[in-house]
Amino acid sequence: MDRRENKRKLENVEVECEPRNKLTSPASSLPTDPALYTGPFPFYGRPSELGCFSLDAQRQYHGDAQALRYYSPPPTNDQGPNFDLRDGYPDRYQPRDEELQEGLDHLLHWLLDHRGKLEGGPGWLAGAIVTWRGHLTKLLTTPYEQQEGWQLAASRFQGTLYLSEVETPAARAQRLARPPLLRELMYMGYKFEQYMCADKPGSFPDPSGEVNTNVAFCSVLRSRLGNHRLLFSGEVDCMDPRAPCTQPPACYVELKTSKEMHRPGHWRNFYRFRMGLGRVRA
Repeated sequence: MDRRENKRKLENVEVECEPRNKLTSPASSLPTDPALYTGPFPFYGRPSELGCFSLDAQRQYHGDAQALRYYSPPPTNDQGPNFDLRDGYPDRYQPRDEELQEGLDHLLHWLLDHRGKLEGGPGWLAGAIVTWRGHLTKLLTTPYEQQEGWQLAASRFQGTLYLSEVETPAARAQRLARPPLLRELMYMGYKFEQYMCADKPGSFPDPSGEVNTNVAFCSVLRSRLGNHRLLFSGEVDCMDPRAPCTQPPACYVELKTSKEMHRPGHWRNFYRFRMGLGRVRA
């Protein structure tokens, strides 16, 4: 099938969501009043892993787990870990080029390689939604988000709905205006991962190398939300080789950094904005 025929079969639409006080085109926007979404939560199937892929230091795709890292916490003692999260900044830091909007490219690469191997065959994709995990989070927490808007491009092809985020002008302006301190804090989060992750099970982390955020290990999963079949992918920080269950995704670990928290409001903001939980429970 040539590209022109593919293009004819695509139905494209962009859906926007802006904070309630900034709606500009209600006809093409999602209503965000929480009252519209009260009621019992729909059935959500436990995600099961279909496969994985890796992105290397040049952001090139590899259909394997070469970028997977392994959780290796420091020994517990009274002195604490003594991590220097500023070490290597900015000399040993290679951030990903955020001007390069990859969309679903890497996930589609995996899907093209495995389309015929899906349980249920390629027909399982008809009626399914294919997207990134972060896009699902953003979409499903919309009724509880009052600050940041979003824009998604939706393409239906052979019955499958592909959802990809489009950077809004406001988000782009905010990204370009990041103050130096925020950029350094972002680095510190990646540096923390370097202190906590080893290249092989049973080995020790090496925090002396470059922090390169192009490198990524991604898990591909399937699930179901109500009547909607889902195929989505998300970046994984590391896996715990000593986890009680070594079957993915139960063995995967998400690493987070935060300032010291001394008041209930600090914990509330941590769960709401860093863990993405408060908006779901609100």
